[in-house]
Amino acid sequence: MRQIWETPGGIHPEQNKHQSTGEQIGTIAMPPEIILPMGQHIGAPATPIVEVGQTVLKGECVAKPEGFFSAAIHASTSGTISAIEERTITHPSGMRALCVIIKPDGKDTWAPLNPCDDYTQLSKDEILERIRNAGIVGMGGAGFPTAIKANPKSNRKITTLILNGTECEPYITADDMLMRERADEILLGAQLFCHLLTDVNEILIGIEDNKPEAIAAMQAAANALNDERIHVVSFPTKYPSGGEKQLIQILTGKEIPSGGLPAQLGIVVQNIGTAVACHRAIVHGEPLISRVTTVVGQTLEKQRNINVLMGTPIGFVLQEHGFVSDYKQRIIVGGPMMGFAADNQNVPIIKTTNCILAPSTKELPLPAPAQPCIRCGMCEQACPASLLPQQLYWFSRSEDVEKLEEHNLFDCIECGACSYVCPSNIPLVQYYRASKGTIKLQREEKAKSDHARLRFEQRQERIVKAEAEKEAKREARKQAALEAKKLMAEKAAQPANGETENTTNAVDKTASKVVDPVTQKAKLTRALTSAQSRLERANAQLQTNIDEDNGSRKDALQSKIKQAELKVNDAQNKLDAFNKEHDISSSEPGTPQAKNSSAPSNDKGKDATSPALKKMAMSDAEKQAAAVASIEKRLGVATQKYKEAQEANTPTADALKLGVEKLEQKLSDAKAVLAQQANDVSANTTQPVSKNEADAALGAIERAQAKAKAKAAMTDDEKKQDQIASLKKRIDKAKTRLNKAKDENDDNIAAFENAYNKLQDKLTQIS
Repeated sequence: MRQIWETPGGIHPEQNKHQSTGEQIGTIAMPPEIILPMGQHIGAPATPIVEVGQTVLKGECVAKPEGFFSAAIHASTSGTISAIEERTITHPSGMRALCVIIKPDGKDTWAPLNPCDDYTQLSKDEILERIRNAGIVGMGGAGFPTAIKANPKSNRKITTLILNGTECEPYITADDMLMRERADEILLGAQLFCHLLTDVNEILIGIEDNKPEAIAAMQAAANALNDERIHVVSFPTKYPSGGEKQLIQILTGKEIPSGGLPAQLGIVVQNIGTAVACHRAIVHGEPLISRVTTVVGQTLEKQRNINVLMGTPIGFVLQEHGFVSDYKQRIIVGGPMMGFAADNQNVPIIKTTNCILAPSTKELPLPAPAQPCIRCGMCEQACPASLLPQQLYWFSRSEDVEKLEEHNLFDCIECGACSYVCPSNIPLVQYYRASKGTIKLQREEKAKSDHARLRFEQRQERIVKAEAEKEAKREARKQAALEAKKLMAEKAAQPANGETENTTNAVDKTASKVVDPVTQKAKLTRALTSAQSRLERANAQLQTNIDEDNGSRKDALQSKIKQAELKVNDAQNKLDAFNKEHDISSSEPGTPQAKNSSAPSNDKGKDATSPALKKMAMSDAEKQAAAVASIEKRLGVATQKYKEAQEANTPTADALKLGVEKLEQKLSDAKAVLAQQANDVSANTTQPVSKNEADAALGAIERAQAKAKAKAAMTDDEKKQDQIASLKKRIDKAKTRLNKAKDENDDNIAAFENAYNKLQDKLTQIS
């Protein structure tokens, strides 16, 4: 005989188990509808993956797990999805939740299964995934996902597997009948768990001594397997020996500390119904779609255990057993100690429903009204978790959360032993359940608050860091600007006699900005010619569509023609303005000549670069006034274009309107700056250009004029040779850029190659 240990507390209520063990596990007819709640387990509800009107087969997945502690839901028969809606579910609060409703087709056709003759050929992860996909949870009442429990994340090896066959609750005999009829499947499921846990050296099957037939059947199955690790252990009947912590203490003598888990002691506990479900899921490929449930009570003509489909309404089960309603009748889901009353008989059988109790009022009278606590201490003597139920009761009534946690409220297994022995009929367990819900809600709210606070603090840190980086960049730019200003001041202080290298570079840079009127005129002429060509092509396309009676593109082509006309007018206006400014005759567009371009003017006020000198001599206020005038001029041109586009109803009208609005805003800002500068006379005193800057600019002007004069004095042949030499230099530079782009695999190789080819063609034409 294996040693067993005594546990504290406990009670000995009337067992009432003989009523439902008189016949074998049976079945009932197919219900008119199947109601599958999405939350048949601890953790997040599953998510439906089917649609209304869809046809499903028996065993087909209708909802996938949503999160780590969730489980899949499968169709318990074949049929059609008639609804996905909220229904009252099997819960102590009578709450409503999302359910998948199936209308059976009566054929009970199975979906394709995936059996495995030898699971030892599968990896551990593959087996766990199959268990998870089969939707198996603990069938003893908690509904904890089995795939997680069979793969504990513990620092200690799991050396002991305990199968819980205690079933200490009065009236319930589902596990008793399962051990009598399917002992071999239970032990095969136990061996499957050992394969997953790898280090198990003993399998303890705990059964109370009030189940002699079950003990004999399990012992015979163990002898047949000849597995030395299996031990069938019988111990005296006492409620609640079936609690996980109590069973571990009875069989091993080890006590789990407050807040601890069995895996920390190297132990895993599984219900025998869970073992059968896992064996069938791996070997036969069957998901969890049915379970053995006790149907008992004096209001029933037939009391027995049945293998019932998940989702079968409780009212239908009762009708199949000759239910006769009684006055003030209660239907209890579970046993009389830990079960709860179901006000609605349409709630379904779920994975954790091990009993439906329909007692008469004589068999199970309504509880008497609660009386004041007399502090007798009987609840403390009956508590199997060695708690102080009386103190927990007072703290629950006063909502003293801190005291409740100090007195280990969450170690309470809600067995109801304290309520059973209370002479004042106080529903102690109801107070504990309500307090647990309140504490869990407060914890969730605190966790959300802490998470929100953490996110806020992290965001503030990011903002401060970003501002510090911006400030550092601003300071760096400020220092760079000061250094550049200092360097420019030092250069300006040097004598501008044309002998220093810096002065020469400044003059060369100024001279390089002189624009050749001939080149500018040619550019404007090409733009006008291009716009005219586009207009001609658009007209030709329009005529073609008119001739072919193709009216589908007529409106688009007319809009295109109006845009082309606007571009032609714009190009013509620019060319006319250029001719007027430089006094160039438009009758000879191929050979434009600027007035006095052959010889430099002696009038410094009329030099081509004299505006640069004038701008250098301007004060800030004068520069701002010039900017305002420039913006006003641009605004006038933009406004005119917008009006023309609006009248012509062209697609560019919206874009032109946006441009006018931006220029108006820019003009308003410029005027505001000008007004502010005008108020501060001392800050806007005209600062004359320095002598060095003026001399540098004059030198650049003289060099540009000398170059223009020399070019004008050239013969046609000399001009041609000069142009050829310039083109060759440009070709060499273009070739260098092209080769560099090819070496670096630049995205703009095609553009560089095109430019190089154009220069080559131009050189060929000139030569």
